[in-house]
This record gives sequence, structure tokens and C-alpha cells, in this order.
Amino acid sequence: MLIEQINNKQITITVSSSVVSFGLQRLIDYIKYLEATSNSKVNQKDIDTLSDEVNASWWAENRSRFIK
Repeated sequence: MLIEQINNKQITITVSSSVVSFGLQRLIDYIKYLEATSNSKVNQKDIDTLSDEVNASWWAENRSRFIK
């Protein structure tokens, strides 16, 4: 594996083609998450509250599909 920082704006990571693509995709998804949230000022409590609201809303709309 080779990691290079270019102009303080980019990091290049080179890995062997023998790396399992599923694991590599999970790593890429996590890096995208870090990029997307790097300037966020939200705290974990707010995230948990929003997550609970979304889950409750989804369950209210889809409950009948799972419980007959």
C-alpha cells in the first residue's frame, strides 16, 4: 500500500488489486462520510434524535408490511 499527500488538498492511496472489493468499498464509503461531515457542527445527541424520528416514521408507514 502506498499513501501520498499531494499539495495539502488530496491524499492518494494505492492498494494491491488483491484487496477484496467489498472491504475497499466500505472504506471508501466511510471516507465519503468523513468528507461530508467534516464541517458539521451537529452533535451526536441531535443525530440520534433525528435517527429515532426517521426510524419511527418509517416503521409507522411500513409496519403493516411486516405484521399481519
